[in-house]
Amino acid sequence: MNLGQARAAMSHSAFCGLSREHLGELVTELAPQWEARFESERRQRRRGDRRRQAGAGPKCELVFTDRLLVTLAHLRTGLTHEALGVIFQVGSSTIGEIRPLPAERGFAAPQRPCLRLRTLADVFAYAEAENVTPAHRRRRNPGPA
Repeated sequence: MNLGQARAAMSHSAFCGLSREHLGELVTELAPQWEARFESERRQRRRGDRRRQAGAGPKCELVFTDRLLVTLAHLRTGLTHEALGVIFQVGSSTIGEIRPLPAERGFAAPQRPCLRLRTLADVFAYAEAENVTPAHRRRRNPGPA
């Protein structure tokens, strides 16, 4: 499997849990934040401005989109970093997650896109306030007796 095939497979909703449209929106929203954070970390390691031209030096083996797909697939399926490394043909240490970015962004509450659920506590509070019951706890209609 080459990188393009891996990206195509992992961007399927069965792996990442999002439609391609929503995935595209998430990439567009989070990529600039990741790049700014990544550059800030590089600047700290260098203790100053870059010494080479932009684009010089070693290249990231996984671009932001791939890192996002890896993170979403890991969270959704539980695939290990080792398994994801095999799929993307990189070492498991290269499979660095970017979990904080989607977590900081939070997830939009149904019917209320301005409300962002950022923690599990937020999800439970929202569910309680909206009287949401988990599917496994809903009473099923037993039918005629």
